[in-house]
Amino acid sequence: MSRNATSSVSPPSVKTSSLLSFPSAVCVCAAALLLAGCQKQEAAAKKLPVMVRAETVAMADYAPRTSLTGVIAARTLNNLSFRVGGRVAERFVDVGQHVDQGAVLARIDPQEQESDLRSAQADLDAAQAQLTQSAAAFQRQKTLLAQGFTTRRDYDAADQAMKVAQGSVDAAQSAFANAQQNLSFTELKAGAPGVITARQVETGQVVQAAQTVFTVAEDGDRDAVFNVQETLVARTPASPAVTITLLADPQVRATGKVREISPVVDQASGSIRVRVGIADTPAGMPLGAAVIGSVGAKPTKAILLPWQALTSSAGRPAVWIVDPATKAVSTTPIEVLAFDSGTVVVASGLNEGQSVVTAGGQLLSPGQTVEISGAGQ
Repeated sequence: MSRNATSSVSPPSVKTSSLLSFPSAVCVCAAALLLAGCQKQEAAAKKLPVMVRAETVAMADYAPRTSLTGVIAARTLNNLSFRVGGRVAERFVDVGQHVDQGAVLARIDPQEQESDLRSAQADLDAAQAQLTQSAAAFQRQKTLLAQGFTTRRDYDAADQAMKVAQGSVDAAQSAFANAQQNLSFTELKAGAPGVITARQVETGQVVQAAQTVFTVAEDGDRDAVFNVQETLVARTPASPAVTITLLADPQVRATGKVREISPVVDQASGSIRVRVGIADTPAGMPLGAAVIGSVGAKPTKAILLPWQALTSSAGRPAVWIVDPATKAVSTTPIEVLAFDSGTVVVASGLNEGQSVVTAGGQLLSPGQTVEISGAGQ
């Protein structure tokens, strides 16, 4: 029995690599076509001019105004104290109270001064009695000398005794006057009308002579006090007019003149204290009121541009410059002197007559051509 030999026939192999890569190739080609189209569109867009606003550079006088906050203070502050020591028996005023000239503010216990006054009075009475006796003896010796019943020596001794007695009376009168004055010093009186701004004693406290008891701000013109940076003081004119405005009510205004500039810099704040005198201070500016002082600095030549013109180049302030021939723009670094409200003050980097883009700069790139809005009007 013969075996039938079977032979296996393998199916033909199909090459699928080319079939699988066909869609990818189509995608790559499509992406390349789209990219090329986008590049052409960008190139076309770059060639189209961008509408901007521009301004011609011109030098101008720039005098910035500086505003600082300060307080209203008294022009004259008096530190009042007793001229004699003792225990405070009565206190009649408190902080914030207005007092008239001669008003009694406080009184110390006058027992010691009254005792001294009585002692001085007794010494004066004794000296006057001695003077009366010496004067009578002198008159008697004078009469006897005229009649020849006494000697010249006795007469001179009586005259000398009378003069010594007169000196004793004068000394006793002076001591009595001092005792009277010391008794009057037990009452502390206001030397001028004003407002009590500070009090350092209480009833029953023992005070020493010349120890400050009250501080009085005298009535009259006031000062506005400001702490100013040293650089601002250097840039300010010699005698500027300062506009003073009440912070709580801007309708209350006054004009003052710099009256005093501290010669030293405060070590803590690094500032200089400036006092501005306000003549005819408005009633709406009481002591301690917060005010705003405004003053203009010395004028300088600078270029003023809107803040929209400012851009950046390599981390430095810059502006876009328009070439008048080609209308192409480029950036130019500048030195900024100051930033004011809505304005950039340029110190250097620009020349007069140049055209600077003031609006639309955020759409520009170097070499971009522009169309200036309103140039044909």
